Amino acid sequence: MEKRPLVLLVDDEEDLCMLMQMSLSRIGIETHSAHTLSEAKACLSGHVYDACLTDLNLPDGNGLQLLEWINEHRSGLPVAVLTAYGNMEIAIAALKAGAFDFVSKPVNPVHLEQLLQKALNKPIEPVQHQADTLEYKMLIGQSKPIQQLRVTLKKIARSQAPVFITGESGTGKEVVANLVHRLSNRNEGPFIAINCGAIPTELMESELFGHKKGSFSGATQDKQGLIQSAHGGSLFLDEIAELPLSMQVKLLRAVQEKRIRPVGSDSEIDVDFRVISASHQDLEALVQQGRFRQDLFFRIHVMDLILPPLRERGDDILLLADHFIHKISTEWDIPAKQLTARAKEFLTGQYYPGNVRELRNIIERAMTLCDDEQLDLPHLQSAPQRQMAQQQAALTEASPICSGNADLPSLGKKLPEEGLEAYLEKIEKDILLNALNITHWNRTVAAKKLGMTFRSLRYRLKKFGLDTDED
Repeated sequence: MEKRPLVLLVDDEEDLCMLMQMSLSRIGIETHSAHTLSEAKACLSGHVYDACLTDLNLPDGNGLQLLEWINEHRSGLPVAVLTAYGNMEIAIAALKAGAFDFVSKPVNPVHLEQLLQKALNKPIEPVQHQADTLEYKMLIGQSKPIQQLRVTLKKIARSQAPVFITGESGTGKEVVANLVHRLSNRNEGPFIAINCGAIPTELMESELFGHKKGSFSGATQDKQGLIQSAHGGSLFLDEIAELPLSMQVKLLRAVQEKRIRPVGSDSEIDVDFRVISASHQDLEALVQQGRFRQDLFFRIHVMDLILPPLRERGDDILLLADHFIHKISTEWDIPAKQLTARAKEFLTGQYYPGNVRELRNIIERAMTLCDDEQLDLPHLQSAPQRQMAQQQAALTEASPICSGNADLPSLGKKLPEEGLEAYLEKIEKDILLNALNITHWNRTVAAKKLGMTFRSLRYRLKKFGLDTDED
């Protein structure tokens, strides 16, 4: 006979413990009860439990102390906390300390059963074993920031806490959100990704929450919303800062109560999902400006994942470039190509305002232009960069100013025919082109060599039409 899961219930309200025992026994879960912190420690010392559910307030201590003791003596045991309404800050502190999830009082038996089923469905070790494969397959790179990100993902995967991902545009927020889902015990459920900035405002409520037939003009049949589609899995809200304030109120209730009301419906629907959100904007600044609700910010901002920009990942750039070359070669059914030394130097010297997405675009464009076996510098440069490189080559032959460390040309006793301003602008442009050529168009390095700030360099590049931000 298969062994029944054993769960420890810790709460000083004996009646509540009995109700939870009755509810869990219906789904085949055996329980023990403890009513104090010391009783809970004694139970944990004498039995092997599959999960623990504890109240935050105990007569001789609190649930955070119990969680700390479990982390030290029973590491790996899934722990969920009971919290009264309005105790959200303490509940979030428990999640950050390693709790699996929390249940609001009064306890909803359905939510309690769903939570513990998720805690018990999959043992910890197989999930961690699977993590090693998925992490390296989906997160390409060996840089220190990426290694730290993998470690953090392992910890976050076991939790049911909301996750907030931040990082510059193109750093791979949806890839990481998908990885959080696939490493979690919700991986058999759906992963629903929503770009909040891509949904028209007038359609947003219907898209997110669904609608009933006849609820508005054009609603010819019932429609399931995207939030309900995430039932049993994970809901990824990309660019959440783009949500209008009116939708933020409705989303807060859906996330907090795990219930939604479709447009035109008289009743609510229970929905079980984990929310993962992302934005490249500073949500705290938006809260201060009144453009993002503070209560929603605290509700989604429990676990943080900060994605590093590509320019801080060193040789990961070349690993990613090789990955994209082989991926595109397979998709296009063409032979894989090799990067020349000059091409590698160019790639590692870029600033990458568009990050990994920009690198993918550069490689795809190069693969389109290249008929050779090797990808070289001209294949990787954009049209403006190639044109400017050609201008630089011509200037190098015609003027000593572009030869490296040459002195400025002397006019002798003559005056510049084009006038002083135009003459000085030509010299300035030549120097900028020379610096960019020497640094392989790495504007950060060029600014340092010229002894100016990056912002000052960008201003001058824009003045001469040399800015390449469109890449």
